[in-house]
Amino acid sequence: MSFLNPGNDPGTDARIRLRAALDDALRMRDRIAVSALRSALSAISNAEAISPPSAVAGAGSPHIAGAVAGLGAGEAQRRAVNAAEADQIVQAEISERLLAASEYERSGHADRAQRLRSEASALISASSGTAPQEHRPD
Repeated sequence: MSFLNPGNDPGTDARIRLRAALDDALRMRDRIAVSALRSALSAISNAEAISPPSAVAGAGSPHIAGAVAGLGAGEAQRRAVNAAEADQIVQAEISERLLAASEYERSGHADRAQRLRSEASALISASSGTAPQEHRPD
């Protein structure tokens, strides 16, 4: 068992690659890559969220709306996202950026299109584990 891949931690490989790429982008002060990588990591975290349970009648506090009694009573176990799902989420992030870049290009906003393509490039590089293509940081 290694520190970077602790057993069967779901979605670990994608997260490790994205976090490593984020560390590199932060060191290089590449704002475009940092933005894209943080967004992808957040998308994976959002996929782990579960719907809140419906309120139990009579539970809670008369003084604080939505409060529940007991240590940790308001906590919910997060859904496990496996490696394949995490990779699909990153691929969706890449596709969304490339589609939006095409739309910006058609509407005459080449600068915005280029930024989105640069973000997609950073995500592609992180998801494949290759070095990112050179683009100028903001």
